[in-house]
Amino acid sequence: MSRFQNTRQPDWDWWGELWDDPHATLRALDVGQASSVLDLGCGDGFFTIPLAELVDGPVYAVDLDEDHLERVRSAAAEAGVDVTTVAGDARALPSLLAERVDYVLLANTFHGVDDPESLAASVRAALRPGGRFGVVNWHDRPREETTVAGEVRGPPEELRLSPEATREAIEPAGFDHVETVELPPYHYGVVFERRD
Repeated sequence: MSRFQNTRQPDWDWWGELWDDPHATLRALDVGQASSVLDLGCGDGFFTIPLAELVDGPVYAVDLDEDHLERVRSAAAEAGVDVTTVAGDARALPSLLAERVDYVLLANTFHGVDDPESLAASVRAALRPGGRFGVVNWHDRPREETTVAGEVRGPPEELRLSPEATREAIEPAGFDHVETVELPPYHYGVVFERRD
């Protein structure tokens, strides 16, 4: 398996069908308490721009795909917010960032990671003591039950993880579970805190 199994990046309007209020989703994940945030696997910036609108401090956007990062830069300029984009592998986070951050968001990407324990360890190293890691995943439901705009959507069923499986993959890297929140219609979020 490749380092990351990309299951296709939907466009911004498509995400809007799922989350008509991304700010509310981020508040449900308790991002608003952070003073610096990293949107890991940011894609085209659907959550990056609202993060920059919610957080007073630095916002970083990391992705493997330079085309995605160019779209993030354009969207940030259009929205009038500051975002630092970084191209690189999530497993090298400490070397990619100029500083540790308070919060790392990983939305709709964890299902494609082939070595989640290594990723979690990298995230832990990029967080300040007491920092938080929010993971947004598709529920592990049959794909035909997750339709968006009349079409069956989401990652293949065999890649979907339950909240419990997400916890089992991340907690051993030095995290404590804080909460699991429902993110209707098809997602959940698990928030972890870096254990020191």
